[in-house]
Amino acid sequence: MAERIDLLVIDPQVSFCDPQIGELYVPGAEKDMERVANLIYKFGSKIKNIHITLDCHHFYDIAHPGFWRNSDGKNPDPLTIITHKDIVDGIWFPAFPSLPNYPNAREYVKDYTKKLEDSGRYPLCIWPPHGLIGSNGNNVLPVLFKALVDWEKTNHNNINYVSKGSCITTEHYSAIKAEVPNPHDPSTQLNTSFIQTLMDSDKILTAGEAGSHCWKFTMEDLLTEFNDDSYVKKIVILEDGISPVVSPMVDFPAIQAQFITDMKEQGMQVAKTTDF
Repeated sequence: MAERIDLLVIDPQVSFCDPQIGELYVPGAEKDMERVANLIYKFGSKIKNIHITLDCHHFYDIAHPGFWRNSDGKNPDPLTIITHKDIVDGIWFPAFPSLPNYPNAREYVKDYTKKLEDSGRYPLCIWPPHGLIGSNGNNVLPVLFKALVDWEKTNHNNINYVSKGSCITTEHYSAIKAEVPNPHDPSTQLNTSFIQTLMDSDKILTAGEAGSHCWKFTMEDLLTEFNDDSYVKKIVILEDGISPVVSPMVDFPAIQAQFITDMKEQGMQVAKTTDF
């Protein structure tokens, strides 16, 4: 029986990949997606399934400026970090008195940031509104989208699009689960069916944006949920299809590079898109 090879691409969207109009452009992402598109054209007949995750947000989102204000009524600037202590001290608070399923918004965000910080993930970061549902930014970068449609036509198979991020009360970097799953929203819980789909593959080629955030956390969660070296060894990181966020405050390129090194030590393979 032929080896089943799946391709997993994290958030290859205009918001992250277009240097002209991407609200949260990741430097180098457009070239990453060109390389992934070329891989699909060259190697697509050997790929059984393609999984594309999509960051899908509302304008009012816990990680967007409009969700928050200070005592002067000002919204936080993009890249502002809001800590649990900031909320306790009254520096930042929700612009709404209540949230869906939570009548006291301040108590919710106080509890949320505590859980987030206790988890060891990144603290709450405010990003410019991006991946807005219905917007151009939510779309797959055209160069990759064309390759995906051509693959569908040639292989008589549909792309598996996986949506994440529409719950406004939690961040959702990983395609596997939200940063702090909301018990009232199933879309934030562990995506067991998606995990099983990937486990059924013999090899998983993976790329996407950003390597320091959504792609990284997806790989971390897969590593945890696979919980078996035989599954972890199926993953092939396409290192020339991944780029990190660039920030003056944090060395995200170094974080991505160290993460890939660590994942290689855990048993994941590392390759380039041109190796196939």
